[in-house]
Amino acid sequence: MKLNEDPHRRLNPLTNEWILVSPHRATRPWQGEVAKLSTTAEPDYDPTCYLCPGNARFQGIRNPSYPHTFVFENDFAALKSNLTKVRLDADNKGLIVSESESGSCRVMCFSPRHNLTLATMNEAEIEVVVGTWIEQFRQLGAQNDIQHVQIFENRGAVMGASNPHPHCQIWATGSVPEVPAKELLGQHSYFQTHHRCLLCEYVALEDHQKVRVVCGNEHFVAIVPFWAVWPFEILVCSRRHFGSMPPMTAEEISGLAKILKQTTSTYDKVFDSPFPYSMGFHQSPTDGSEHAEWHFHAHFYPPLLRSATIRKYMVGFEMLGTPQRDITPEIAAERLQALATT
Repeated sequence: MKLNEDPHRRLNPLTNEWILVSPHRATRPWQGEVAKLSTTAEPDYDPTCYLCPGNARFQGIRNPSYPHTFVFENDFAALKSNLTKVRLDADNKGLIVSESESGSCRVMCFSPRHNLTLATMNEAEIEVVVGTWIEQFRQLGAQNDIQHVQIFENRGAVMGASNPHPHCQIWATGSVPEVPAKELLGQHSYFQTHHRCLLCEYVALEDHQKVRVVCGNEHFVAIVPFWAVWPFEILVCSRRHFGSMPPMTAEEISGLAKILKQTTSTYDKVFDSPFPYSMGFHQSPTDGSEHAEWHFHAHFYPPLLRSATIRKYMVGFEMLGTPQRDITPEIAAERLQALATT
C-alpha cells in the first residue's frame, strides 16, 4: 500500500475511530488558491463590544477596567451549578434516558485590547493567558462536583464566534464529555497493554520520521496528526509527560506560549488572512483519580480547505459513514512547515 497514492483508512488511537484517506483525488502537492478575505481592521477599543474594559454586558453588568486577562461567569451559561443528581429512564428500558448535569461556564478575555489574537500577541502576553488558564483549571477542578474542565477557543465568525475580542470559554462539567471520555479509554487501554504513554510514544515516532511535525521547541511540539480529519488540523503535545497545566514549570509555560503563537501565526499565513479554528486543551479528568495514562495536549480544528472563503463540510458519506479527506496530512504538514519557518 502506498500512503501517498492508494485509498486507505487511518486509525486514531486516541478515540479508536477511523478516517478514509483518498490521496489519488489530489494529484498535485498543493491545490489551494490563495484568496484574501475582505476584513475590516478592528480598533484597539470598541465602545459597542461587551467584552472591552468598562463596557456594559447583559442586564447592565459593567466590565472592570482590567489590565490583562478577565474572567467572568457566562451571562448565557449552558450549565447551572449545584443541581441535584437525577437520572430518568422511561420504563427502565434504556431507550429514553436523561441525567441532570451541573457545572459552570466562564468567559475569559485574553487582553483588554479588542484587536489582538493569539497570533498577534507577544509571548509574554500569552504567558499571562496560560497563567490564568492554570488558575481557572485549579479552581474549577477542585470543586467536588466537577470531573472535567474544558478550555476552548472559537476563532472567527465561521466557527461561531459572536465577538472578535480575543477570548475563550471554560466549561466545567459534572461528567467527562464524550470526546475526552473516548481519549481516556484509548490512553488507558494503551497504557494497560504497553505500559507506556500513548502520546509519549506517538511524539517519539513523529520526531523520528520528521514528516508531519510542523514546529516545536524543547517543551512542546505541533504535529499534523497521522489520523487528521480536518485539512490543516494540528495536535500540540507536551514533550514531558504530565496530565494537566498545573504541574508545568516556568520554562514549559514559556514553551507553550511560544508554540501557541507559532501555530496560530503560521495558520494566518496559509491564505494570507485571519485563520478560523476551534482549539481546545484536553487535560486529565478532575475526578480524584491519578490518571497516570493521560498526556496533556491540545487540538486545533480549522475548517478552511482551498481558500480563505472555501471551507470543508462534513456531509454525505462523512455524516453517514466515516470522515474522509483528499489532502493528506503529509501534504498539509509540508505546506505548514514551509510557512512556520518564514
